[in-house]
Amino acid sequence: MKKLLTLCALAALASTALAKLPAPSPEAKAKAAETAARTAWNGKSDGYKLCVAQDQVAAKYRASAAAAGKPVPTAMATPACTDPGPFVYAAAEPAKPLEASGAHSPATTAASPPSGAQPAAVTNPTPKQ
Repeated sequence: MKKLLTLCALAALASTALAKLPAPSPEAKAKAAETAARTAWNGKSDGYKLCVAQDQVAAKYRASAAAAGKPVPTAMATPACTDPGPFVYAAAEPAKPLEASGAHSPATTAASPPSGAQPAAVTNPTPKQ
């Protein structure tokens, strides 16, 4: 009996976990976008620091190998380290409302007739079958 009651209680709690969350507010969306941009910048910055550290280690290895009289292998061609610069977040402009986008504007007035003087057989010849 206790197992059945425990199972029912767990089922009731599980159903509350499946409830829908409310939609995020515009402020929350903006904060999430800024956080995503900062995370991407942190990744680029960490990559730059790693690249500089690897270049320094390779230079020290080459110097110590040359000083010891060991043969120094040729350097592998790698892209230069690019500094991402300081973090700058530029918020995206809000989308224009449909009324301001011009999507509902009527078509312009026709300047020429829709058809030409040539017959359709001339403009779209079809091969004989």
